[in-house]
Order: sequence, then structure tokens, then C-alpha cells
Amino acid sequence: MTTEGPVPWCCSLLARFARFTGRILRAEWHSIVVDPVHRLVRRGLSGLLLGFVAAFGVVFFHDIAQHPAGALWVTRLGGVRADLPLWLSLLRSPVSLYVPALDLPVWAGITTLFLSFALAEAVLGRARTLAIAYATTVAGTLAARVMVAAGPGWWGLGLPPACAHVLDTGPSAAVVGLFTYLSVIRRAPVVFTMTGGSMVWESVAVPNLAGREHLIAVGTAIVLGLLHGRRAHLQARLRILLRVRERGFAHAGPAVIPAPARPPAKAAPELSGPSVLPAPAPHRSVPPRAAAGRSPDAAMTALER
Repeated sequence: MTTEGPVPWCCSLLARFARFTGRILRAEWHSIVVDPVHRLVRRGLSGLLLGFVAAFGVVFFHDIAQHPAGALWVTRLGGVRADLPLWLSLLRSPVSLYVPALDLPVWAGITTLFLSFALAEAVLGRARTLAIAYATTVAGTLAARVMVAAGPGWWGLGLPPACAHVLDTGPSAAVVGLFTYLSVIRRAPVVFTMTGGSMVWESVAVPNLAGREHLIAVGTAIVLGLLHGRRAHLQARLRILLRVRERGFAHAGPAVIPAPARPPAKAAPELSGPSVLPAPAPHRSVPPRAAAGRSPDAAMTALER
């Protein structure tokens, strides 16, 4: 028995896999690197505004937190914990994006922070970039409160009550969310694996509050990315559901028999001016003396005239 037959088949399969991988990597390179760079060249340095603001904000709050009074004000402005009231946590969430996390090095994450916000601004624009960053951060914060309230042992997702007093700050959830959202809408499996896969590994290796929030941020970004570009479709579905609901209410209500419509009254014709009756034709009368001296036939002829 020879092995000449399977060898060409394996080579053909490997060649197809290599071509498929090459096409994917080429498309991802153009969507993640080439296209954003072209947009940045057209916009200039103004396209890097969010990246510079994010990096400068983290460095600024890090320097202020090195002093006792500055650390107190940083905690009051951007310190988020699960034991705080919900309204206060939501109020501090925008500032907490720029407050460095306690267990993460600041200078090592500045480059990743800058790249995530700069790339997202070039592809998505400023408004959508801020919306995705804030949505993923708030989703992680709310999920942390739910996990702490559930307690440990809740299918392995709950957290002990001590995690409610841990300071929950840092832009890591926003960075992970932005990279995941971009990888979903741009069809970039390599970037998705590097971000989502690393977060899953971090959560398994070090099961802490930050790892759980990163997983929630990844899930939120995936959902938002799948809904990207389907606004018209969702609006059409919503309209259909509303119409079906209104029809159901209409059929469920009491049947009302409409009253027979009355025929409209005929309006009297309006006269544009005063009515003038035609004058009667003039009648010629024969004098009695002339009629008396004539014969009846002559009289009748006269009357006819």
C-alpha cells in the first residue's frame, strides 16, 4: 500500500488553508491599519484628539494621586465602588475612565490606551467612540454590583462581599470594549482573539473583580457590534410589533356598531340676482263698434290678427 494518494490531497488542503488565511489577514490589515491611516492623513492631528485626551487624563490623575490631598480628590471625583449608591457611581463613571487602576501599571498601558481611542476615533468618530467606551464601562460597573449582591457560589459568577469595597477605576474596560467592537464590525478575528481571548485567560487565571468586568465589557461590545448597521431593520421590526399589538387591542375591545349615516340634505339653489318673470305677450283687442258691423268670420279674422 502506497501513500502517494493522500499526499497530494493533504498538500491541496494546506494550500487552500494558506490562501484562506492570507485573504483574511490581508482584509484585516486593510480594515484595521490601512483604512484608518488614510482617514487620519485626511483629518490630520485632530483625528488623534481622543487618544491624546485619554492618555493625558490618565497621566494627570496618576500624578495628582501621588499626594494625599490629591488622592482624596481623585477618589471623590472618579472613585467607583460597588458599595456606593447607584446614582453616585454613574455620576463618577466618566471621570473613572481616566483614574488609573490600583493593580495595573500606568505607563505600560498608556500605549494601548492611546491606540484604542485613536483607532476608534478614526473608524467610528468621536461621538460613537465615547458612547462605546462609556457603555462598556458602565456595563462592567453594573455587573460588578450584581455579582457582589449575588454572593459567592452563584454558579461561580458571584463575588464575595469584600469586593464591594474595592476601588473600581481605570480605562481597561473601555479599551477592551473598543478593540472588541472594532474587531466585530471590521471582521478582524486576530484582533478579536488578542482582546477577547486575553480577557478570558485573565479571568480564568486571576479570578478577580477586574477580570469579571472585562468579560462583561467584551460581551457588551460584541452585542453592540452585532447591532451595528441594523438600525433601519430594528425600527421596521419595532413598527411591525406595534401594529400587531394595536390590532390585538382593537380585536379585544367591544364591538361597536356604527349608526347608519343620514343622507345629506339638499341645499336650496342660491339665486344670484332678483328673479324676473317674462312679461305676457300683448293681446290686441278689437273695438266693439268695429266688431259689431262685421260678420262673424271677419270678426274672427280680426281677433286672430
